[in-house]
Amino acid sequence: MLRGLVWLGFVVLGIAPCAAAPVNVAVASNFLLPLRVIAETYEAQGGGPIEISVGATGHHYAQIVNGAPYDVFLAADQARPARLVQEGHAAGDSLFTYARGGLLLWVAPSVSLPANGLAGLAEQPVRRLAIANPALAPYGLAAQQALIATELWDDYRQKIVQTQNVGQAVQYVATANVSHALVAASYAAQSESIGGHWMAVDPDLYTPIRQDAVRLYAGPNQSGAKNFLAFLKSPAVTAILNQFGYQPGVSSE
Repeated sequence: MLRGLVWLGFVVLGIAPCAAAPVNVAVASNFLLPLRVIAETYEAQGGGPIEISVGATGHHYAQIVNGAPYDVFLAADQARPARLVQEGHAAGDSLFTYARGGLLLWVAPSVSLPANGLAGLAEQPVRRLAIANPALAPYGLAAQQALIATELWDDYRQKIVQTQNVGQAVQYVATANVSHALVAASYAAQSESIGGHWMAVDPDLYTPIRQDAVRLYAGPNQSGAKNFLAFLKSPAVTAILNQFGYQPGVSSE
C-alpha cells in the first residue's frame, strides 16, 4: 500500500504544471517601488514571476556588459540602453521609453523649504546636500544640472554628499544624515514614511528624464521578457505610473 502511494505521488508530481520561469529585471533605484506594484499586477493577471535587481543605472550597465544574465533592463536614462543595443547586448526592436520622471528637493523635518524654488537655497543654511552620483545615476546628473543652472553648484560643492544611487540619497535625508536631498519625484508617494518636506524642481533646470527599457540577449527568458515589456505599455501600468508621479513614455495600447 505504501509503495502504491509513493508511486501515485510521483504520478501527481509528473503531471503537475511546471512553474513559469522568472523574468530577471535590472531596474534603476528610482523605479523600484513602482516596479514592485507592476510585478504584482503582472503576476495577478497571469504573467510569470519577476525577479528584481535594483541599483544605479551605471552599475547595471557595467554588469550587463560583463555578461550578467538579466532579461530586461529598466534604466533611468536613454543613453545606456541605446549603447547596449549598439554594442550588441540588447535587441534594438525592443527599445522604448517606459516612463518620464521629475526631480524633487527634499528637506529634513526641521528644515523649511525655500520660498523661491531651488535657487532659494542660497538664502538659507544647508548643512549637507545629498545627490546620487552624476556619473552613475541619471537623477544625480539631473540634480547636478539643476544646481549648476541655479549657480549653486560651486557654492555647495563641499557640502554635497554623492550617494551610489537615488534611493540612498532618500535614506540619507530620512535619517537626518543630510539636511537636503535632490531625489526622484516618485518618492513623493512615500512622503509619510520618509518624513520631512518636498517640492518639485523646475523641469527647465535639467534635461528631461526619459527612462528606457530594453530586452537583453544574455537573459535566459527571452519570451518572458517580450511579454513583460509588452505589459509595460498597457493601461494598467499607466495607472501605476501616475500613482507614483511618473508620466508614461508611450501611449497605452
